[in-house]
Amino acid sequence: MIPGTSKPRGEGRALLSLLPYLWPPGQPDMRRRVVISLVLMLLAKAANVLVPIAYARAVDALAPKDGAAALVAVPIAMVIAYGLLRMLSSGFQELRDAVFTKVQARAARTIALQVFAHLHALSLRYHLDRQTGGLSRVIERGTRGINFVLDFLLFSIVPTLLEILLVAGILWKLFSFSFAAVTLATIGVYIAFTLIFTDWRLRFRRAMNETDQEANTKAIDSLLNYETVKYFNNEAHERRRYDSSLSRYEAAYTRSERTLNALNAGQAAIIAVGLTAVMVMAGQGVVAGHLTVGDFVLVNTYLIQLYLPLNFLGFVYRELKQGMTDMEAMFTLLGEEREVSDSKDAKALAATAGEVRFEDVHFGYRPDREILKGVSFTIPAGKTLAIVGPTGAGKSTISRLLFRFYDATSGRILVDGQDIRAVTQDSLRKAIGVVPQDTVLFNDTIRYNIAYGRPDADDVAVEQAARFAQVHDFVMRMPDGYRTLVGERGLKLSGGEKQRVAIARTILKDPRILILDEATSALDTRTEQEIQSALRTVSAGHTTLVIAHRLSTVVEADEIIVLQEGRIAERGSHRALMERHGLYAEMWERQAQAVAAAESAAAAAEAERALARGARPAREQEQTPAPGI
Repeated sequence: MIPGTSKPRGEGRALLSLLPYLWPPGQPDMRRRVVISLVLMLLAKAANVLVPIAYARAVDALAPKDGAAALVAVPIAMVIAYGLLRMLSSGFQELRDAVFTKVQARAARTIALQVFAHLHALSLRYHLDRQTGGLSRVIERGTRGINFVLDFLLFSIVPTLLEILLVAGILWKLFSFSFAAVTLATIGVYIAFTLIFTDWRLRFRRAMNETDQEANTKAIDSLLNYETVKYFNNEAHERRRYDSSLSRYEAAYTRSERTLNALNAGQAAIIAVGLTAVMVMAGQGVVAGHLTVGDFVLVNTYLIQLYLPLNFLGFVYRELKQGMTDMEAMFTLLGEEREVSDSKDAKALAATAGEVRFEDVHFGYRPDREILKGVSFTIPAGKTLAIVGPTGAGKSTISRLLFRFYDATSGRILVDGQDIRAVTQDSLRKAIGVVPQDTVLFNDTIRYNIAYGRPDADDVAVEQAARFAQVHDFVMRMPDGYRTLVGERGLKLSGGEKQRVAIARTILKDPRILILDEATSALDTRTEQEIQSALRTVSAGHTTLVIAHRLSTVVEADEIIVLQEGRIAERGSHRALMERHGLYAEMWERQAQAVAAAESAAAAAEAERALARGARPAREQEQTPAPGI
């Protein structure tokens, strides 16, 4: 894992972070490929540098001598050598790419997998704050940037610079220092101009990326909340928000492209001036008799041959800078600190009985706002503890601390006498099953979503879990059975159906400890009763923590804790708490009145519908014409 920091790493550091993937430890095959690729690169450049010399010597042999063309002395061997050198140059280059492709793909795969695994290892707090659309773009562009940087940094920039030095040396050797000096000066000005101008215009590329990411985030967020958009008739509002982002992207893109046009024009002007100067010098040498026509062609060919990779060098540098910027953003994700991490000497949890104990637990999502203020309780193995209380009292926080989405600020949480901070998160979470209030399913089949509790489970185990959760009959009534697709986030299923699927996959997981986090609060009364029956089956013999809003669902709990403002206000059985006539009894009375009012309203509405159904035939009879009219 790359050591990280939450601050941007910088392009240079991002590049250094990439180097280990170019020479991966413990992978001799990848290292051999890198070495072979470098050798092939050198052979390709050597052949490429010799091409103009063969061409020039062929021209000299064909040049008129003593007033007549030396047709008899046509240098067939030199022409063949010219063709072979061109073929070898291209062949070595293609072979190099073929050998290096696997290294490039392996590096991109390794880094993408590390980022993906690291994102799953980050805390719940990070994922509550993140923007899914923008995050996906960062990973996508970062992976693409890695491919580009690995390919072009090693096989475009370095070989091109090497070729420039070789050409300058050959010009100095064959002609004079002035030819090499003009060539190097031209290339130096070209590179300096490209670097300075590209650095200046990079701000426009960054702005373009930021606005693109913003637009993508808004689009995905809007589509994920499709139903909400429809509920409030806000399609036009969403279009305006998206178009506002697209408008900023359009402006940034336009500025970026205009500055690119200016860069290309400046590069072409520099090359034209340098090429003209060298050609004038060569022409004067031919006139003076110091150089041959072949030498004139040689100089021209070398400069033209350098012009193409130099022109490409401008593009490569621009894209390389962009690639490193994208890599920087992705490596920054790797630098995000884990809020909850295993200690170095963490051991696997030995979950035998499943007893859970909170000892004076304090916790706050922010330092200035404490949610839990010294909570202590014990859930004996195989027993059920229910936690109730008003909204914001800290009920769901307790389940998140037990599952170790967060660590307690102070105090201890123990499972079978083991502090959960001293055991591995993986072993702790294997021992805990959660049925949440808001069940989110994967956009896959019902079978896949149930089997998610134990991905290696066979069909028999999946169907058995579905029967326990009272979902099997419902599934079999569907045309595709267990192969039925549930849609994104499970939107094709009702709330009760999703809850049953969630219960089934928890049954399949078979944990020692079960957390029911308001698992039925969003359901109607009839569905709630059916789900409660399934939950009783699941929790039998398991240590169960029930986070509840509806008090009717916790009547059978072995102990009930009433939380108020982060502290335990009352505790005891349902009967004992009712006899106390305290906060619990007051909450029970309010809910009972609300249920009675809802049932009364539903009965009145049903009576009105019945009356309407009885009156309709009479009105229809009055409107029916008499026979014969």
